[in-house]
Amino acid sequence: MPYLNIRSVDLFHEVHGERGPWLALSSGGRHRHLEMAPLARSIAEQGFRVLVHDRRNVGASEIRIAGDDSEEEIWADDLQALMAHHGALPAFFGGSSAGARLSMMVKRRHPEAVRGLLLMRVTGGSFAAGRLPGMYYGQFIEAAERGGMAGVCETEAYRERLALNPGNRARLMAMDPAEYIRVMSYWRARFMSGPISPVMGVPEDELRSYRLPVLIVPGNDRTHSSANGRGAADLIPGAELSPLPIQDQDVDLIAFGDWKEHLPLLTEKFCGFMRRNDANG
Repeated sequence: MPYLNIRSVDLFHEVHGERGPWLALSSGGRHRHLEMAPLARSIAEQGFRVLVHDRRNVGASEIRIAGDDSEEEIWADDLQALMAHHGALPAFFGGSSAGARLSMMVKRRHPEAVRGLLLMRVTGGSFAAGRLPGMYYGQFIEAAERGGMAGVCETEAYRERLALNPGNRARLMAMDPAEYIRVMSYWRARFMSGPISPVMGVPEDELRSYRLPVLIVPGNDRTHSSANGRGAADLIPGAELSPLPIQDQDVDLIAFGDWKEHLPLLTEKFCGFMRRNDANG
């Protein structure tokens, strides 16, 4: 079934494949699971089980603007519990951009759950640090300040989420705008509190402490400069740096969908990595 109640929140998810090692594959930004679905299906066809999901507050999943942890910490605990529900742990975790950070957060909070990491389009550097907090939090804080919760619901991002899950409107409209602003401001502060390179929010000492298989596919735009991926690979012991045949471009963001022509090669890279590092293989 597409919805499961995980940690008291209804999460929309899909599992591709019926056999083989498990991979949790997470989208970038605040994108739905659909961003990763083509890659998930391609990997599943090679004998893997791949879970993709809409994080809470994203896509068709339930919106719950609350919690004492950072939003990424909450997502990591949700994803670990979702995989545990399927009996999938330990598993591989991977994704693009924010999905890569989420995978690393699962490793930080639940190291026993993670067999290996597959990280695409590592996010880091001053450009990303200046751009993302406003995209993720600032614009919605301003909407609440201007128009209360009705103003939040009218933003483009929330209109999409409410269309996918109409029950979220009642939950949002029941919130005190001041509480919404408080939580979102707290999440923004936590998002901005860590180092900005080579991986936003991940200290270099933490990267040096990794003792598990890691595959890194660098990005090629200003938000996901290839330097971030190379820098992370230099710090993580034994990390496999596996770039695509692409060049960095002087643009703010290249959509993951623009990598469509590279999906066969990504599938080959991911499947080969998991086969080499599957303890049950």
